[in-house]
Amino acid sequence: MSRLAGKRAIITGGAQGQGAAIARHFVREGAKVIIADVADDAGKLLADELGDAAFFSHLDVADPASWAEVVKDAEVSLGGTVNVLVNNAGVLRFGEIDTMLESDLDLLINVNMKGTFFGMAAVAPAMKANRQGSIINCSSVEGLAGMSSLTGYAGTKFAIRGMTKSAAIELGAHNVRVNSVHPGMIDTPMTQAQGGEAAMQWGSTRIPLERVGTPEDIAPLYVYLASDESGYTTGGEFAVDGGVTASHTFYPGNSGKNSGR
Repeated sequence: MSRLAGKRAIITGGAQGQGAAIARHFVREGAKVIIADVADDAGKLLADELGDAAFFSHLDVADPASWAEVVKDAEVSLGGTVNVLVNNAGVLRFGEIDTMLESDLDLLINVNMKGTFFGMAAVAPAMKANRQGSIINCSSVEGLAGMSSLTGYAGTKFAIRGMTKSAAIELGAHNVRVNSVHPGMIDTPMTQAQGGEAAMQWGSTRIPLERVGTPEDIAPLYVYLASDESGYTTGGEFAVDGGVTASHTFYPGNSGKNSGR
């Protein structure tokens, strides 16, 4: 498998969940990857599992200085400048408008929004100079439509969507592509922490495909967007959501009644 031969990628939030699945798929397809995360132990274990093509670097996505260090280290570890960035790191916090803690809002902005911006800023100079690159930003279905109690989270995910489109315009002349991925409800440690299996079961009743997604459902799209197969694709937004965004907010779910499957 060599769809990503010659690709050198940084994957943020790469130690677990969607990020780990993306890292596994990238290595399987011939890429070299930096697994960048604050979860040192999990990140190092995954890098060891994936072998010589994977390396771990500690990264605080909200800190530009941390980004500079990781990009510099990546050039040495990967044997060249980074030509793929996956801005996957993110946090989820529920909270109603009049009760949400300012500290939670700050965390959402710092990790989701600023982390994505700082990542693009860190890799853009080399990508522009080399006239090649693919930046893939993880937004959400909440970056396409709103949801109650997720005003703060949705605000950051809409911001990622907007930044993606603006960056695609800005960097297009340098042959650098920027796209956003919008996952629906995916069974990861982050979503499990917000409600566990009960939330997963409820979510499956609100999805046209009648199941919650997995990281393995998401990763192949990242392979495509990182590869040269998507060479004419930039400024795009790609929903991977089991059909959630195909309906409006009054979609009733299956209410325990499926179609006989």
